[in-house]
Parts: sequence; C-alpha cells; structure tokens
Amino acid sequence: MPDLRRDPIVGRWVIISTDRAGRPHDFVHHAPVRPTSVALCPFCPGQERLTPKEILAYRPQAGEPNLPGWTVRVVPNKFPALQVEGEMGREGVGMYDRMNGIGAHEVIIETPDHKDMLADLPPKRIEDVIWAYRDRIVDLKRDQRFRYILVFKNHGQAAGATLEHTHSQLIALPVTPTSVLAEIDGCRTHYQQKERCIYCDIIRQELSDAERIVADNQEFICLTPFAPRFPFEMWILPKRHAAYFEESQKTQFELLARILSEALRRMDKVLTHPAYNFVLHTSPLHEKTGEFYHWHIELIPKLTQVAGFEWGTGFYINPVTPEEAAKFLREAEL
Repeated sequence: MPDLRRDPIVGRWVIISTDRAGRPHDFVHHAPVRPTSVALCPFCPGQERLTPKEILAYRPQAGEPNLPGWTVRVVPNKFPALQVEGEMGREGVGMYDRMNGIGAHEVIIETPDHKDMLADLPPKRIEDVIWAYRDRIVDLKRDQRFRYILVFKNHGQAAGATLEHTHSQLIALPVTPTSVLAEIDGCRTHYQQKERCIYCDIIRQELSDAERIVADNQEFICLTPFAPRFPFEMWILPKRHAAYFEESQKTQFELLARILSEALRRMDKVLTHPAYNFVLHTSPLHEKTGEFYHWHIELIPKLTQVAGFEWGTGFYINPVTPEEAAKFLREAEL
C-alpha cells in the first residue's frame, strides 16, 4: 500500500508508492554520464581566453591569472542569469512588484582535467572546491544588495548541465528564495515551540534509528530523508549545529569533502553514474538565523520526472522508500 509521509520542516507531503519501482535497476537510465570531447572546451587549461577573466583561482605554484597551472578556477558565467552592475530599481507596478535583475552568477571549474568527474577527485581536491565556495560567499556577502547565495551543481544533460567539463555554479540573489524561506519558517516554528533546532532533532533521530543513514564521520552525516521527494535523495548535514556554511573550520571542510566524495561514489556505484543535482542551503546573508537554522547539502539523482500531479498539488510521488535507498547506498562496495 502507498505510504504518505510529511516532511517535518516545510510540511510537504510525499507519496511513497513502491508498486511503481523499488530497486536501482528498475529505473530507466540514460547512458552513464561521462565527459568525452575536449575540443574547444572553455573550461580546459589553455582555453582560458574563452571565459570571462577569472575571479579566483587556486594554483599550487605562483602564476599569472587567466593562464594554465590552476587546480580550481572561478569565472563569471558568460551568460549570466543576473548581472552585478546597476541599481536595484525596486518599484511597484500597480499591485505587482519588480526590480532590476541584479546579482552575481559564477562558475566554479572543479578540475582542469576534462575527463574527471567530481566523484573521481580525491577528497583533498574536493576540499579545494568547497573552499572556493566558501571564499566566494565570504567575498560576495560584503555586497549589501545581495540577500542570499545559492551554490548548486547540475551534472549531466538530464540535470540541466550544458557543458561536459565538471563544474558547479553560484548565484547571489537580491531576495531569499521561497524554498529557503519555507525551511527557515519551519525551523523557527520548531524552535519557538521546543527551543531546539529541528535539523539537530532529525540528526539525533536518524542516529538512533540508523536505517536511513548512508554514511557518517566525526562531523557530518549523510542520510536519506524520512519524506524524500525523489528516489535516492540524500542530505548531508553537519552534526554540530551550524547555520552558516561559510563559517565552517578547516577540519570540518576536510570531513565534508570526504563524506561528499563517499556519497557521490556510492550513488555512482548503485545507480551507474546518473545525472544529478546538488544544492547548498545556508542561512541568508544578513538575517540572524543562527539559533534555529542548520545549513545542509541536498543531493538528488535524476531518476524520475516531475509531472502534472506534482505541479498541481505540491505532492511528490517517490517509488523508493528512503530505508531501501539507504540500504542500497550504504551496502554498495566501493
């Protein structure tokens, strides 16, 4: 029988309908996502002229900007969703509100090697990518026009990637996204009622139950949420309460890199290198949410499609229980 489950943070209901599918091989897979062509790739070393000038680059040895020798490189998106220059221009248009498309849109090129995927990189190299996220957030939050910074990754064409070379993106927004506001509101309500962080409560519950844990270490836990929207959806959360990703310490980034690496490799092993998205949800830049919000990463393989029922109701239909998904992922041989 289908199972209705409610997300305790935002109140969203999902339908777990295991009659539709239930095992990794039940899903229709696209061909495994593996980069192939390097011809005129703008993200490859030697092609730096094909991107806007770099904002940040990590180089093991000192070198000139916008030349090879980098291990991680950050550049403005050539086709940005929002632009840095200009005024906010907030105004009312009758009953409606509008403003200029002010923001920042950047690309984090995760490796100079075209054929590597993020999951292929050793944890130390993934840690460098995470530091690039942190350094860009710290820099951009100085701009008082920005209210929120979202880091996200689209891997594979089915997940929205338009270039093969592995990369992630960062967008600074002049407003806080409604999905983040819904999480913040749920966290605030829980805190007002119980004087505890709801994500911390979830972590305690999951460590006690153990059946939805994929992996954990001293600082982080990777789990399949109780009410997942999508099959094999995973969350990575710091075990210690923390509202602001950019305030994490070096040891935490080392361990975050390790658990992110493990989560990606387990997903690749079980689901044969699927397309996927991940998003980093952290606190808004200029709001005091430290007592009750808890930053986290949401990792979502692209295995099903959102269709009319989901758009019309806000419900999601998931053909795999999170307990089964966690078991497959946890028991995968790496």
